[in-house]
Parts: sequence; C-alpha cells; structure tokens
Amino acid sequence: MSTDFGSARRWAERYIVDALYPGATAVDATLGNGYDAERLCALVGETGRVYGFDVQKEAVERTRARLTEKGLQARAELVCAGHERMEEFVPPGVDAIVFNLGWLPGAGHAVTTRVETTLAAVSQAVALLAPGGILTICIYPGHAEGAREREALLAWAAALPGTLDVIHEHYVNQKNNPPELLAVRRRPRSSPKS
Repeated sequence: MSTDFGSARRWAERYIVDALYPGATAVDATLGNGYDAERLCALVGETGRVYGFDVQKEAVERTRARLTEKGLQARAELVCAGHERMEEFVPPGVDAIVFNLGWLPGAGHAVTTRVETTLAAVSQAVALLAPGGILTICIYPGHAEGAREREALLAWAAALPGTLDVIHEHYVNQKNNPPELLAVRRRPRSSPKS
C-alpha cells in the first residue's frame, strides 16, 4: 500500500481517468508540453475527441509533435488561442476538461495564465460539461499571479450552483505553496423511475 499523498496533478489525473472512456470528448485548456493532451487522447480512444488550447505557438507545436510521435494526432484538434475562447471551438457535452495553470514548462515566465482569462475560461468550461462531466484545475499559488488566480477561483467555485459538486484538495501544513486542485463535477442526470 502506498502512503504517498501525491500532488495536485496526480489528484486531477485520478478524476479524469474515472470520467473518460472510448468515444468521450475532452479538453486540454492549457497544452504546455502536451503531456495532458497525450493522456486524454489515449483515454478517449480512436472514436473520441480532444480539443487543446494554448496562446503560445510553441506549446501547440510541442503538443502536436508529441501526439504525432505517439500516433494520436488524429484524435486531437489543437488551437493556438486562449482558453477563454473554448466555447467558439468546443461543442457542449464534454466529459472532462483539464486546466494546468501557470506558465509553459521550460520557457520564460513572462507569459502565464491570468485571472481574467482563467475565470472566463472556467465559466465556459462548466457550461460545456456533460452530465457526470468533470473539470480539474491545477492551481500554482507560489507566484503573484498564481496567488491571485487561487483566490479568484476559490470565490468563483464557492458561488457555483448546487447542481455542481466542487472539491478543493490541498496540503494544509506546507509553507512552500504547493499546487492545489479545484475539481468541479456536473451531477449526472438521475435515471427515470420504472
């Protein structure tokens, strides 16, 4: 038995794996180096679809190269645009949406996710979720904009309606501001009584 509590990314992965199936639809709202997109493409199978977003052309290119190398490119539609535009490209009925906030790993920190666009994006993401769909948001509060995002996202999540379940997973005794997970699930429709 493992006693490793893991990290926000591992917690998010647990929810995403449970939500996806062959033929599902998923969104990677922050492509980065393409690891989440690769995992999503594998989980949705040949009949599923993954939509990926990033404002940085480099992130889109890195992801495209990763998916091509793994033979998964046909399952994905990659868009070089901010995640706050996802409703322009993604049809409703999404099974899982992943946000991994912050900056592109291995690149400079000048370009990072921002409170205003993140709030617009997560609001659209919730509206796109299918019944039973899950939204995961890995928050990095260790820098100024990340701390602002954390506070804004927690306030946003607390105001969501009761038709959504919201959890916030984080370490409570760590002083180095480790990443935190905010997860939102649209409750499944109840089955009709027979």
